[in-house]
Amino acid sequence: MKSLIALSLSAVLLSGCVGMTSQRDVGTLKVATWNMEHLAERDGEGCSPRIEADYARLRDHASALAVDVIAFQEVQNKAAAERVFDPALYDVVMSGRPASTRSGECRGQPGLFIQNQAVGFAIRKGVPWTRNADLSALALGSPDLRWGVDVTVSRGRPVRLLAVHLKSGCNSGREPTDPDCPVLFDQLPVLEGWTEARAREGQAFVVLGDWNRRLASRDDAFLADLNDNDPVEAKLTLTSGDRPAGCKARYREFIDFIATGGEATRRIEPGSFEEYVYGGAPEAEHPSDHCPISVRIAG
Repeated sequence: MKSLIALSLSAVLLSGCVGMTSQRDVGTLKVATWNMEHLAERDGEGCSPRIEADYARLRDHASALAVDVIAFQEVQNKAAAERVFDPALYDVVMSGRPASTRSGECRGQPGLFIQNQAVGFAIRKGVPWTRNADLSALALGSPDLRWGVDVTVSRGRPVRLLAVHLKSGCNSGREPTDPDCPVLFDQLPVLEGWTEARAREGQAFVVLGDWNRRLASRDDAFLADLNDNDPVEAKLTLTSGDRPAGCKARYREFIDFIATGGEATRRIEPGSFEEYVYGGAPEAEHPSDHCPISVRIAG
């Protein structure tokens, strides 16, 4: 069985490399987002403790994704990220937020403790990029809410990318009695201010990451408030469309999204959205409780 899995993964890796070569030839940019589920710097730590073999599998899957830029979430620090994204191959860009003060025991896992959860990017060497100021206002002044990480990449025409990991616990509705929903909706005007500024500057922009929200649900209040068409170019389009999520049988709606503003939407390659389900491995063998999603943007 292990031999078969290895052969299958090798085939995925090979096909990914072929795909990457062709996309570079035509100047497109393949971007992805991936929540890595409590990725810790050291073996055996955090709420998803791993050993070196697990990090090796994550490296293999990162190669199989064959992308240029990966926005990631739930990564303890730069050293943790570089256990998956080889610094010889990627530039790792981490949120500037100070480490979170949360340090309690992981739920249902006595003796394991919550580690810092940071947002960042892994950018493949050779892709030109510049860093913009973090969107620290997304934290609403709390040391435990994540900042947005903002970069501009420029293979061909530039595109502005904002990586986010929004407040959890309010995946639908808008109940004021739910302690999580007011926090999430307080993050909304901060995010809206960023998208509207980019639109008024005439920039192509993308917001990608773990939104902790079923944005594609009919008449979702969060997306409706965000998309008020003022200005029109700030309107976000979900690149996943109305397709169901395939990562977990229990959850058929995405909470991870790659959302594009007007100019970036026009540059999306039709049919290029993909959900990477770890080569078809059973859920029990997934190395994270989220599956990466990706899309191609014309240069």
